[in-house]
Amino acid sequence: MTSYVTKKKVIQGWTPSNRRFIILVLSHAGSRVDKEDLELPLFDFVTIASATSNFSNSNKIGEGGFGLVYKFLLVAHNNLQGELFRGQEIAVKRLSSNSKQGVEEFKNEVVMIAKLQHRNLVRLLGYCVERDERMLIYEFMPNKSLDCFIFDQSKRMVLTWPKRFEIVMGISRGLLYLHQDSRLRIIHRDLKSSNILLDNELNPKISDFGIAKMFGGDQVEAKTKRVVGTYGYMSPEYAMDGKFSMKSDVFSFGVLLLEIISGKRNRGFNHPDHYHNLLGHAWLLWNNGKALELMDPSLEDSCVEAQVGRCIQVGLLCVQKHPEDRPAVSSVVLMLGNEEVTLPKPKEPGFFTERSSCDTEDGTSSTKNSVTITIPEAR
Repeated sequence: MTSYVTKKKVIQGWTPSNRRFIILVLSHAGSRVDKEDLELPLFDFVTIASATSNFSNSNKIGEGGFGLVYKFLLVAHNNLQGELFRGQEIAVKRLSSNSKQGVEEFKNEVVMIAKLQHRNLVRLLGYCVERDERMLIYEFMPNKSLDCFIFDQSKRMVLTWPKRFEIVMGISRGLLYLHQDSRLRIIHRDLKSSNILLDNELNPKISDFGIAKMFGGDQVEAKTKRVVGTYGYMSPEYAMDGKFSMKSDVFSFGVLLLEIISGKRNRGFNHPDHYHNLLGHAWLLWNNGKALELMDPSLEDSCVEAQVGRCIQVGLLCVQKHPEDRPAVSSVVLMLGNEEVTLPKPKEPGFFTERSSCDTEDGTSSTKNSVTITIPEAR
């Protein structure tokens, strides 16, 4: 197989015909893709198949609506990926070959997310396009996702309050980078506990940008007839009307913040005294001056009560029903990190009760106001 040297990097398989094929594949998913957009290393299929023992189940670490995820140790190999990542554990997402949604995710990751670099974003290392194969290569996160800890009776003990607060701050800074500080302006649209991965030191990394959207110029809002995301984290205006903005991500962050504090899922939350979800429960406690009762009991010995109470109030500000009432992420970071900043009183949260009018019995899809809602399986 021919090798070419480009910018002092050797890329195996990066032939002119292969380049045209990759650009065609990516452009098929939407807007035009130029060769200048392809900034990532190209991995060859043979290397990945060999390293994963031909994608054996023993190397599978996850699966979701877009495909399967495997881990592998990249040994010495006489090409680009061998030089850069030799000896590293790496994760590969093998996208479903017949999924149009998978092709769109592939384009999003390769063309858009590859341009983003932040300590609280999962790093995309490369990709593979050969025949019907579409694969994305990521840094491997040994501690899996946040939901594996905060919703697990034993593992939650590992996350003391100082560590949970560090995770909250890391997620907020990563989101601030997406919304404001990067060279692009990105709306994630699916921020949730299972999309927050944890490295070997339990530092958070926002992942899964498959349905993310880029805003340009002075754009502050967009609308879609196909709503894709996760119930329990969707803002009301997005779930009901297909409208999304930076404030939609803020709503999702608020849900995530309250889940981290409580150790409870918003969706499926049960309480013997009422039918509200986690957001409604937090709202009732806060109004009754009992906000700290929301806290995960495992945090009693490590918590700083004033800090926990402040985080609960910030979470409630983020999940307010109307987007114009929610703070920008820059304000969220400031409110969380500076105790001298006065917090406003939150208004009633969106989706106060567990079941909204657009929800379905199976929780997979629905229509409301001519909006089609598709809910991917947890991943």
